Amino acid sequence: MNPVTDAAAVPARTVTTRRVRFEYPRTELRRYYVNGDPVMSAVVSVLSSLFPEGEDFFVRSVRSYRDEITDAELKKQVAAFIGQEAMHGRQHREFNERLAELGYPTHAIDRTLRWGFKASEKLPGRARRLAVTTALEHYTATLAETLLTDVRAQDSFDVGEVRDLFLWHALEESEHKAVAFDVFSAVSGKHRMRRLVMNLTTAGFFAVVVFWTTVSLAFDPATWRHPIHLLRSLAGLRRSPWVSLAVWRRLRDYNRHGFHPDDWDATDLTAGWRAELFGPSGRLARRLATESAAVQ
Repeated sequence: MNPVTDAAAVPARTVTTRRVRFEYPRTELRRYYVNGDPVMSAVVSVLSSLFPEGEDFFVRSVRSYRDEITDAELKKQVAAFIGQEAMHGRQHREFNERLAELGYPTHAIDRTLRWGFKASEKLPGRARRLAVTTALEHYTATLAETLLTDVRAQDSFDVGEVRDLFLWHALEESEHKAVAFDVFSAVSGKHRMRRLVMNLTTAGFFAVVVFWTTVSLAFDPATWRHPIHLLRSLAGLRRSPWVSLAVWRRLRDYNRHGFHPDDWDATDLTAGWRAELFGPSGRLARRLATESAAVQ
């Protein structure tokens, strides 16, 4: 294999692997833990269920090129990316266990996704798998920065521990949002492939989320006992910060020729949240393991 040589040097970024542990109080974590809303609680639960296997796939896709990267800065960022994604998967698996106890189909989603990713990896096309990773990383970065910038999104989580889990995850998704993209650019940089894979991935992603959200709601007895509540929840989606026109425009910007994740500059945003969560007085600072590693 030929080493990956970048056309331009990768800029220095702060990408930190933080080993944090969360606990979810049984007395506080009710089934509708997102603003008491059945639909959004189901959607967030589906997304959380997708993270462990999804992020393992991201890691494998990027790591398959690690030994071919010659840019020293990108090599460091790839190592931190792998560390961050591994921790995200671990913490969401623990959260998903609690969600399973509340009645969400987290185990079924996990098994199905594991089968799907393993099957796709038996097919040829490393660059294609990396393009899927960069497309989904754009989704996670867009949703992450929506959470970090919109107070309504932050306040929608009824349990502080769950809010902190997603804020920590969102911060790190924003920190490493360009890493997989930079690897893909070095490997291929083919705009046509990137755009085609994004469009196919979008169709698949929404199909999976809608399907499993429907399953979650269908197996929730309250759906049938209180259908008016469900209809009100569905009607409220149009006011949700997660499905706003601004979010959709940013998602579609990925298909623009010349797009790069850093076009959506989040330097000040991530610096502010690093201080808020992990600074000297940060509310999660005491939970950090001493071996957390940073790439500056």
